[in-house]
Amino acid sequence: MAATQQYILALDQGTTTSRAILFNHSGAVIALSQKPFRQIYPQGGWVEHDPEEIWKTQYEAATEAVAQAQITADQIAAIGITNQRETTLLWERKTGKPVYNAIVWQCRRSADICRELKALGHSDMIREKTGLVLDPYFSASKLMWLFQEIPGLKSRAEAGELCFGTIDSWLIFKLTGKHLTDVTNASRTLLFNIKTLQWDDELLKIFGVPRAILPEVLPSSGFFAQTLPELFGKSIPVTGVAGDQQAALFGHACFYPGSVKNTYGTGCFTLLNTGNKPIISKNNLLTTVAWKIGGETTYALEGSVFIGGAVVQWLRDELHLIENSAESEALAKSVESSGGVFIVPAFVGMGAPYWDPDVRGTIVGLTRGSNRAHIVRAALESIAFQSRDLIDCMESDYGQAIQELKADGGAAANSFLMQYQSDILGKAVVLPEVMEITALGAAYLAGLEVGYWDSLRDIEVNWRMRRRFQPGMTKDTRKQLLDQWHRAIDAARSYRHL
Repeated sequence: MAATQQYILALDQGTTTSRAILFNHSGAVIALSQKPFRQIYPQGGWVEHDPEEIWKTQYEAATEAVAQAQITADQIAAIGITNQRETTLLWERKTGKPVYNAIVWQCRRSADICRELKALGHSDMIREKTGLVLDPYFSASKLMWLFQEIPGLKSRAEAGELCFGTIDSWLIFKLTGKHLTDVTNASRTLLFNIKTLQWDDELLKIFGVPRAILPEVLPSSGFFAQTLPELFGKSIPVTGVAGDQQAALFGHACFYPGSVKNTYGTGCFTLLNTGNKPIISKNNLLTTVAWKIGGETTYALEGSVFIGGAVVQWLRDELHLIENSAESEALAKSVESSGGVFIVPAFVGMGAPYWDPDVRGTIVGLTRGSNRAHIVRAALESIAFQSRDLIDCMESDYGQAIQELKADGGAAANSFLMQYQSDILGKAVVLPEVMEITALGAAYLAGLEVGYWDSLRDIEVNWRMRRRFQPGMTKDTRKQLLDQWHRAIDAARSYRHL
């Protein structure tokens, strides 16, 4: 069957929706299905998902996309999986039944555990081996919390009765019955040595995690397993897996050292390709595995903003200042500036480069004349300011200036935000023609393994620009705004909720 008659199915399991997208050889979207699922907040700062609901919505999205495209399962050359990272779950090996809700990457319940481990002096060693900081964001402290709080779990884990996984592992298990992960997701757990590319005994001991529950780690592009035949009517190979931000880097064809992308989703995630050597950040960024193809591993520097596009959801759902996300753009453009208003959207603490789990959201600079438009504009500007902080740190760590920023994600559709990002960076911001870049990256990784695409060059020719934003702000204005932003950060961090 010719390549034009076959497709790659990408499963894109995100923080708020499960999506499935079929791509053709030119990287165009043939069909797309999206299913939202519940966000569960048991108490302040805690976030959970129902694993069975994640699987149900993901499987429904996949079957809907196939039906929408009016194709049969034998026209799907391979499946690629990309996923919200760090979200942690345990399930029974025999039954496949979860023993607790998935604890989401945003959840801060293990902050005290991280503080205790820092006090014991483990931070530097953990940073050296994993490239990560000791923060509740990552999987290991969430696992530790489960073992401490749920009676009997630790002994069941030690007996090999349970499987630990991030969301990719859960989907692979439900699709194929196999317990597997890839290097990118493993590198986000605080249990994986990114230099040896192995689960690390010293890290497992610190977090009290039995080796028996860990998945096998495979390259990002390679054969994982065949799907169970009853799911799609025939078995389909799963041949590409990567965490969502690494998949987006790959989807942007950022194959060369120095190339960088920012995904404007629930959070904002900036990744810079550093080539075949990990660079340990001096500026509180993360070092992570970007992907592994064959025997070659590519690394990246990463900065994580916890609240990016989610600040717009907050404006809509909690403050009721807007009815939909699109309205924020027109409102922001209706005023010349934020009128001195700055929002620090630290609703779940702050990520890079601050790593402050205790800071909370703050609005400064309000006057009697501050109105809805000023607050909406300040919220959008906060996304750009946070991303600028990350890129400054990246340039310092990498030792070279970044030439341009490739952008994707839901909030990248906001042209005010993209122009402001370019202005506050003083660099071009480029949008791709295909905005489903995360799913496309997973599709590319899967397609490479089965020969659907022959090489990275074959993929690179698919990347096409949709729009380019050029900076128009003066240096003096930029400096003044950045100074005010950093004063707002200082104000937010000076307040501690007791």
